[in-house]
Amino acid sequence: MTDLSVKADAPGMGVNLRRLAVPVALVALVAIATAIQPSFLAPRNVQDILTQAAPLAIVVLGQAFVVLVRGLDLSVASLMATVAVLATAFNATSDAMIPVIFVAAIAFSAVVGLINGLLVTKRNVSPFLATLAMMIVLQGIRFYYTQGAPSGSLPDGFRWLGAGSIAGIPVNMIAFALMFAGLAWLLHLSAFGRKIYIVGGNPTAADLVGIRSDRVIIACYVICSIMAGLAGLFLVGFVGTVDNWVGRGYELDSIVAVVIGGVALSGGVGTLWGAAAGALILVLLFNIVIILGLPVQAQLIIKGVIIIVAAALFVRAQKR
Repeated sequence: MTDLSVKADAPGMGVNLRRLAVPVALVALVAIATAIQPSFLAPRNVQDILTQAAPLAIVVLGQAFVVLVRGLDLSVASLMATVAVLATAFNATSDAMIPVIFVAAIAFSAVVGLINGLLVTKRNVSPFLATLAMMIVLQGIRFYYTQGAPSGSLPDGFRWLGAGSIAGIPVNMIAFALMFAGLAWLLHLSAFGRKIYIVGGNPTAADLVGIRSDRVIIACYVICSIMAGLAGLFLVGFVGTVDNWVGRGYELDSIVAVVIGGVALSGGVGTLWGAAAGALILVLLFNIVIILGLPVQAQLIIKGVIIIVAAALFVRAQKR
């Protein structure tokens, strides 16, 4: 009887351990970084890390929605750069133009997400190919417009949005927190959020209960693109300059962060909290690489290892 009860409890124990994995990893990484560099937890350094993490975390929020419905978006980084170039096209110098730039960026990003979603749902193009094609199209548009060298100006307020702070809290992290709150409610507390989990977990069952899976998937791609567009604006404010490669590498980083946070690539499993925490874990890992004085290429090795380990653990869990 004792053996049977232990076996019966094992799955539940496994679920609890997986839920604890992300916070435990965060604490462990902070402890390691502090041991290597005692000043790691200095207020100024923490502020810098949060400022650095915010743009990636914003992208990750959107990527999580797409992954939950069994997709992925490789166009997010190219969209970030294109939105940054679009922002400079206004040649604005007054901060009064910032809301106009944000509205234009959101509208443009929504159109990109809509096209991605339509390609995946209405033309049955694989998410990989559809978003890869969009990435290339956006790159072509960007280079055609800029002729390889972006010009134009941004209002000074962008620098404050991307690198400023309020009472020691980065402005871009405050923006992230507001976006997180709204999207967390949408995903975890609304009827639409329940549809996302049903569509991602079992598309056949979703169709049987009358859920319009196509609409749910398209909406997720639109959300993902809007988040990428907004992240592009905050990132260009953080960097302080605009070029054709703003956000380069964020397509891979966002997917890796989502996987670290426990969102299953097969869809239907994961939380927005986990995805956001995954972004912070990834940034902490990169900071530890820098603290140790390792070459930047070490970051690529870490990303690859993370994907391999996450995929192996997922396959193991599926077999169980």
